[in-house]
Amino acid sequence: MIRVSVRPEMLRWACERAGHDVAHFSERVPQLSAWIRRERRPTLKQLEKMARVTHTPLGYLFLREPPDERLPVADYRTVSGTAAAKPGPDLLDTLYAMLRRQAWLRESRVEHEAEPRAFVASARLADEPDAAGREMRRSLGLDDGWAARVRTWQDAVGELRRSIENLGVMAVINGVVGNNTHRRLRVEEFRGFALPDPYAPLIFVNGADAKSAQMFTLAHELAHIWLGRDGVSGFDALLPHGTEVEHWCNRAAAELLAPAREVTARWMEVRRSPSPFDSLARSFKVSPVVAARRALDLSLIGRGAFFAFYERYMEREGESGTKPTGGDFFNNQNTRVGELFATHVLRAALEGRIGFKDAYDLTGLRGGTFQKYARRLGWDLP
Repeated sequence: MIRVSVRPEMLRWACERAGHDVAHFSERVPQLSAWIRRERRPTLKQLEKMARVTHTPLGYLFLREPPDERLPVADYRTVSGTAAAKPGPDLLDTLYAMLRRQAWLRESRVEHEAEPRAFVASARLADEPDAAGREMRRSLGLDDGWAARVRTWQDAVGELRRSIENLGVMAVINGVVGNNTHRRLRVEEFRGFALPDPYAPLIFVNGADAKSAQMFTLAHELAHIWLGRDGVSGFDALLPHGTEVEHWCNRAAAELLAPAREVTARWMEVRRSPSPFDSLARSFKVSPVVAARRALDLSLIGRGAFFAFYERYMEREGESGTKPTGGDFFNNQNTRVGELFATHVLRAALEGRIGFKDAYDLTGLRGGTFQKYARRLGWDLP
């Protein structure tokens, strides 16, 4: 049996990269500690398992020192000006999967001589973000009071996502890596990212987040598309800050979701209620913190009132936490894959431009699951 040489430092690094210590992975790879102590050497098959359970590319384990893994897009994951930690394997795998989807759709649309999306990179940082927010809202076809007429935050997220996809933007919401429920995305690492492209713009929202947070992230990442600035966002308490780009996108998103005129009118009705920010949040389907911050920005309340509420809210959130949600698998595919992208892939497969294996790889669905999802979308596959 052929055994391979691997440096103990690389094995420790793979564990740390995946967010756990050696003891954690020793439960699944019993010989790991012996390899690190150089008492034994792994077989190639054993090392492949080590790579698989730590979500590490196999080739990395043969390096003399850890690679400098960087995000392939801008990193806006800052809190109070402090740079974020290095990206973990779940974020990197998700980001590269979305880049592959984007590259494929871009090539497909260019081959079919599709027109570029004029709104991508149509704004500049020098532009007034509130005006951009109003233009985004107009382009999405959202009229006054639309969110108040939607019963739940989940319904509001669905309607906003569909409106964004109708513009030609892939809007993906997923709380796990692909369909692997054992690899849940951490809100603490990132909330979303945007990949502007004139032919295949894409936004991704961390579905492990609260629905009210997903609303804001959808709008925030759409503002990145409007600005033409790619990047990963990871903002504290739903309030992006720390960079000029994030501040601009924050303001544009706030105007899109909670227009100044509507918020001011609604505030007059709820300001004396026991929970005015919760009332605003229900009307616009945003989080209470975003509602309170909007009231502050519009000078409806003072900074003291905002920060007093902010501290109470964060204490309450810390006690409740965010719990994962399930749901129907095939309905989930409409957010994890999206009808816009799935339709292009299905058409390409049926026309013979790509094989079904490629279609499976692009969508993350396999065999019968792919067939059933296609039928849900109204496609009759052979």
